[in-house]
Amino acid sequence: MTIRLYLDEDSSDTQLVKALRMRGLDVASAAECGMLGRTDVEQVEWCVAHGRVLYSANRRDFYRIHAQLMREGKNHPGIILGLQQHYSVGERMRRLLRLVASLSAEDMVNRVEFLSRW
Repeated sequence: MTIRLYLDEDSSDTQLVKALRMRGLDVASAAECGMLGRTDVEQVEWCVAHGRVLYSANRRDFYRIHAQLMREGKNHPGIILGLQQHYSVGERMRRLLRLVASLSAEDMVNRVEFLSRW
């Protein structure tokens, strides 16, 4: 199954969302889903409920949440972490496209990927 992305407030850029959609990716943003202002835990819970891989620039907090879920034996659809200020919209898009082309939704379960790797 193909990865379905969810971009939280820290990573949600309308240009990035449009660029990814133009290339056929299934992308949802925090704004579109009524999730603006929600806690990081609520963002992850939403992704679990909707089967979406979370993409965020909030590396520290979401890695901590991932570690906590693993300690508790709970699953999540996957987390992709990047540094927004380090990459242009085009570079983030290219890296996300490479990741999605290389990994399936099943591959991403309980996994954290760093955008810098792609």
